[in-house]
Amino acid sequence: MPRFDVSVVGERNLELIFYGLPGKLELEREYLAKDFTVTLGSSSAIFAHNFASLGNRVGFSSSMGNDPLGEIALRALSESGADVAGVRKFAGKLTGVTAILPSGSQRYILTYPGAMYEMTDRELDQSFVFSAKHLHLSSYFLQKGIRPQLIHIFRKAKEAGLTTSLDTNDDPEDRWSGDIQLLLKYVDILLPNERELCKLAQAKDVEQAAESLSQKVRILVVKRGSQGAMARVGKEKYMGFPPIVDVVDPVGAGDTFDAGFVHQFIRGAKIEDCLKFANCAGALSVTRAGGTEAFRDASHREAFLRKHAVGLGPSGSSGFKPPG
Repeated sequence: MPRFDVSVVGERNLELIFYGLPGKLELEREYLAKDFTVTLGSSSAIFAHNFASLGNRVGFSSSMGNDPLGEIALRALSESGADVAGVRKFAGKLTGVTAILPSGSQRYILTYPGAMYEMTDRELDQSFVFSAKHLHLSSYFLQKGIRPQLIHIFRKAKEAGLTTSLDTNDDPEDRWSGDIQLLLKYVDILLPNERELCKLAQAKDVEQAAESLSQKVRILVVKRGSQGAMARVGKEKYMGFPPIVDVVDPVGAGDTFDAGFVHQFIRGAKIEDCLKFANCAGALSVTRAGGTEAFRDASHREAFLRKHAVGLGPSGSSGFKPPG
């Protein structure tokens, strides 16, 4: 038996979220936020935390600085049940941090990468990483230290019998390097949003972009926010829609969608059931501030999934097992 259900390689930091700011900010003005949250952040850590909170075994590999913010983020992730033995600490470096300024349905995202650039395959314990059923990577363009080795790592994962998934997230430099096209050969599930889809395919039309990328990966899943999600498996198309909820905070919804999809995928579920659970997980995420708080509240999490994810698991309910 593999040690983990999923091995996650990526970044982990805190997010500082300022609510209630104007949609347009001017230089030299001081603005007062109406609310503020400090929470576990970064795509990789949100995915790992919420995936572990669904009762899965998670191995997490990342880098951090030797500072208090890094320790807080590490503790928050480990409380989900994720195994953080793969996190490497770099003396003299600071752990990255992200400030998020929501503005309606959109947001400003400011990130100091810090130690997330430091990890290479030399610091990666490959026996730890490959002792899993599935490998997931988030924030491809932020993994500057390890990015040149990712093709090799994904190829080795496939040779070891793991399935794989990738959520590129945004490219802060807006270059969308062609190197990522070589990585797609070893990706089973690609999980972009519509903008990322078009950037990756170098196409302006979503349908055209989906047609192109669906020929390069086994499963293409395109996240469309409140409009749900679309999946392509070859020529076959699937659509899924989230339950209607009161949105408190959309931060981390896409990463949580990824966790919900992979949660069902590794159990051999049908694509339409993977989509349904992914949409439910993403909807659950937005009911609390920050990307992980809705999953940290066990009673809220379990009640929500029992209500909205009926019929997806072996017990006829949500298909998840609470930790412990």
